[in-house]
Amino acid sequence: MALENLHDLFVHELKDLYSAENQILKALPKMVEAATSEELAQAFAKHLHETEGHVTRIETIFRDLDGSPRGKKCAGMEGLLKEGKEVLQEEAAEWVMDAALIGAAQRVEHYEMAGYGTARDHAYKLGLSQAAQLLQQTLDEEGAADKKLTEIAESSINALAAL
Repeated sequence: MALENLHDLFVHELKDLYSAENQILKALPKMVEAATSEELAQAFAKHLHETEGHVTRIETIFRDLDGSPRGKKCAGMEGLLKEGKEVLQEEAAEWVMDAALIGAAQRVEHYEMAGYGTARDHAYKLGLSQAAQLLQQTLDEEGAADKKLTEIAESSINALAAL
């Protein structure tokens, strides 16, 4: 797909985000299972549910654009999730594993926030206010998930992992 204008770039970004979210949908159940902290497992499970909504929002935007969200593989997310999978294969004490899972998850969240912020700004510039609002809603959820992971890490996991 040639990127000849901002609309083309916007569609390209959305396809990338759609691929990323679908990859995350496959990875999150493994993180829920691997977490030893009940609070962390619940945070991952909640975000799994939210991620399903993120996919639906992107599909909604594409319906409005009369297009398909398919056709692109997000290599960035693929790499981040590969690193996370490697963490899961390490031998680690329970709390250390939870701390590692939080770190891997936050790298994913920050990558997503960058993508959603950019796409939202492009949607506004293109006059696609409904798409921009949907992208902002997802961006808000990604930020809240990141904040929750920080709270869990700082309130218990990191201290326990340091023992």
